[in-house]
Amino acid sequence: LVLVADDEPRITKLVSISLSEEGFRVVTASGGEDALQKAETYRPDVVLLDIVMPDLDGIEVMRQLREGRPVPVILLTAKGSTADKAKGLDLGADDYVAKPFHPDELAARVRAVIRRSSGAAPGSGVVKFDDVEIDLERRMMTRQGQLVQLSRTEWLLLQHLAANAGKVVLHTELLTKVWGPEYRDDLQYLRVWISRVRRKLGAE
Repeated sequence: LVLVADDEPRITKLVSISLSEEGFRVVTASGGEDALQKAETYRPDVVLLDIVMPDLDGIEVMRQLREGRPVPVILLTAKGSTADKAKGLDLGADDYVAKPFHPDELAARVRAVIRRSSGAAPGSGVVKFDDVEIDLERRMMTRQGQLVQLSRTEWLLLQHLAANAGKVVLHTELLTKVWGPEYRDDLQYLRVWISRVRRKLGAE
């Protein structure tokens, strides 16, 4: 079940039709407050949130949703809203899709987020380097003894790299393992997430 929140009816209609054709059940909301109420009522598996909405913006809706339960969130962003996108990812959004988007791309992103949220098999052991400690079993990372907050996507990426420490990991392998085979050639997408993980590690 996918909850789609956008104050533009044409967007919610497009998303609803395209995702329904892909086999998803879809509930729509016309704004932030409506999204919170419907999330409480329907308990969706993933939520698509427009960042810019008149009552509550998508970032605030995501924050309030996360207070209740860890539902996966994909942000719908306008082209060029880099700061909003970065803020959303910092707060734990699982993915973002820039408007205008192709319905097939959106469906692929939704499938990938649901696949990731169902949980990758945890690794085992602890990987340490410099002042960073990655506990693969407990799924946590500390830096200088402090717990580092990671989004689900950041953790899955870090987990795969840490589990293969000392080995060469091809970008196609990373993209396929973390996001799915439909992403295997999306090198620019991988660069965005790698740079985020590097910052969390203190490498930038």
